[in-house]
Amino acid sequence: MSALTAALTMLPLYAGVGGTEGVTGFPNIGTYLIFGVVLVPIYVMIIAWFTGTPRDTKTGVMGIVYLVGITAGMWVPMFFLTMLIGIIFFGGLPEPVGSPGP
Repeated sequence: MSALTAALTMLPLYAGVGGTEGVTGFPNIGTYLIFGVVLVPIYVMIIAWFTGTPRDTKTGVMGIVYLVGITAGMWVPMFFLTMLIGIIFFGGLPEPVGSPGP
């Protein structure tokens, strides 16, 4: 290993950027926008599965299980990826898991 490579491996990977107190975390304006406005058609679809005609509860429950599975399949890996990115590039866990800003 060359001296330059050895020196580069000793440097921290994160940029030393300060925290973003008051900007990150849950809930935020984007959370309300997504869950309160964007997902309204999904809410209507789920309600229609159980209140519409012809009514098939088994199919409605299966649809709920699929939606939860697809959502968990996207959100869980992205959560861990976000934590990993925070540790590698910013020196710690992001809010709200880690401590708040500076």
